[in-house]
Amino acid sequence: MKSAPEKKWNDVFSNSEYVYGEAPNEYFKEHIENSTSGKILFAAEGEGRNAVHAAKLGWQVSAFDISEKGKDKALHLAKVNKVVIDYKVGDLPDLNYPEASFDIIVLIYAHFSPELKSRYHKKLNTLLKKGGIIIFEAFSKKHIEYQEANPKVGGPQHIDFLFSIKEIKSDFSNYEIIELAEEEIILREGMKHNGKSSVIRFIGRKK
Repeated sequence: MKSAPEKKWNDVFSNSEYVYGEAPNEYFKEHIENSTSGKILFAAEGEGRNAVHAAKLGWQVSAFDISEKGKDKALHLAKVNKVVIDYKVGDLPDLNYPEASFDIIVLIYAHFSPELKSRYHKKLNTLLKKGGIIIFEAFSKKHIEYQEANPKVGGPQHIDFLFSIKEIKSDFSNYEIIELAEEEIILREGMKHNGKSSVIRFIGRKK
């Protein structure tokens, strides 16, 4: 029997359209295109838009999510773009990624549940090589105000799923902070992310 989060995301990704679009996230795109390619891991990757973009740039791509429907759409998008991605479905601790094996780990709107998010961040830390990079963008706790003004902007509707700068500093305490800020941006990502938003953006290098 599937868990409630699995069912939720399978339902979301059952839409024939790519609900967050097929184009990569702009913040991720900005920070990946001038990087030397290597091994990269995408957490909670959904329909694959960011993973496919990295593969097109020559990265060796791994990705995971809890949604089989998300995986199906990601592999279809990869096929259309004539690239290959390794995509696993399941909970992070069960996926057996080797420690210190990735050059970059990407978390784009990877809103894990409150009881999991810090644990998952710390697990992902073990998978990143020394000197490796985290690329992170997700909704801040202030985003609740933006949702009230515009429900179409998307994002979790419970504040405990959202992020603060303090949480990021705590979860990634062994990182050199290259960039860490709470910003107001305009999202235009498919059907689910549209409008003025409050986000945390973080680029960190593992010490």
